[in-house]
Amino acid sequence: MVSVLSNLAAEIEALDPRRFEGRVTGLSGALIEATGPMEALALGARATVMSARPARAEIVGFRGDRALLAPYDAIEAIRPGMRVALEAGAQSVRPSRAWLGRIVDCFGQPVDGQGPLPQGLRPHLVRAAPVSAHERARVGGRLDVGVRALNLFAAICRGQRMGVFSGSGVGKSVLMSMLARGAAADVIVIGLVGERGRELKEFIEDTLGEEGRRRSVVVVATSDESAARRRLAPHMACAVAEHFRDEGLDVLLLVDSVTRFAMAQREIGLSVGEPPTTKGYTPSVFAELPKLLERAGPGREGEQGSITALFTVLVDGDDHNEPIADAVRGILDGHIVMDRAIAERGRYPAIDVLKSISRLMPMCHTAEENALVARAKEALSLYGEMEELIRIGAYKPGADAQVDEAVRVRPALEALLAQDRGERTSIKESFAMLAEALR
Repeated sequence: MVSVLSNLAAEIEALDPRRFEGRVTGLSGALIEATGPMEALALGARATVMSARPARAEIVGFRGDRALLAPYDAIEAIRPGMRVALEAGAQSVRPSRAWLGRIVDCFGQPVDGQGPLPQGLRPHLVRAAPVSAHERARVGGRLDVGVRALNLFAAICRGQRMGVFSGSGVGKSVLMSMLARGAAADVIVIGLVGERGRELKEFIEDTLGEEGRRRSVVVVATSDESAARRRLAPHMACAVAEHFRDEGLDVLLLVDSVTRFAMAQREIGLSVGEPPTTKGYTPSVFAELPKLLERAGPGREGEQGSITALFTVLVDGDDHNEPIADAVRGILDGHIVMDRAIAERGRYPAIDVLKSISRLMPMCHTAEENALVARAKEALSLYGEMEELIRIGAYKPGADAQVDEAVRVRPALEALLAQDRGERTSIKESFAMLAEALR
């Protein structure tokens, strides 16, 4: 009771009784121009244009003494002179355990038709700053994700942040659903950014399934929604994950995709007047990426749980060195590479274990396990180097004992890496299967 009253007292203290108003002065491309009291015109402040259908917006820049508002809602009915209600406070959300199994939008409002959401006691800032590096705990032990290729070759520790780099149609959504169903985490938070509306229900009902949904909160902003909504959705997913982390739980955060978040930020940045850089991305894109990605990770030492995160990166034209992929790879603790050639020969999940790296894997596995993994990777790498010669018959068995060994174990390793979407394999079982494949 004391803690509840303390939270209420803190919220009452933080309330700002003042109300600010401004006026629409015009439209600039996809942005709304407005004037108002300077104390309310702060970057990131929220606003509502009081048209026939009130339109929510966010201040994203300034042009002289006018504020530039990125609309969350449709702006067709907006005209100069309309009243603008300005909110000085930062946007917050109140998640609770009752949110598990539910689907919400970028504002934390339910969109699954299952009625209102019970609100939690404590508000969380939607765009909160990451936990200070000096206060954070170290990453925990390895997280069993149920996918053999990852448990063995790209092990993930609790509190680690990984990127899933994939072209379109290579199977990243299926991999995400396997993680949501099979990972040994307390809570799963899924952020779907810029997804096709047609695929949303398919992902929720078929790919994620009832088992994955029961312990998940899904935050969505489809491709037809405004850039402001697509930019906000990943931050909302982080805020929900931080709520469960603060309760001492281990959370798995899955965001698909960071690329669409970057595209939404680019769209807003170009509208504000930022200069385009490589491939048209504006400087603010590369400033916003670490603010989002750094929110995941271990919580405060001895006080909080952890957020283990996987962020997908949709690589343009299968170019894994394009600007967003490069920037994200430099921030995260490792990367999982999905290869179209592997998918085309029918092996799923199409993870290229030789190109995938977990920077924390050496501390996740024991020395014996690391030795097994190294032996398997050496065999796969050697076979890859000799594959063309083997296929055309230019290599003769017996010419090289190591190549002979690689040829012998490759079918078993390929079978090990292939996994049905409904199949879950523990870390212990994965290593037993790897030892058997190398025998």
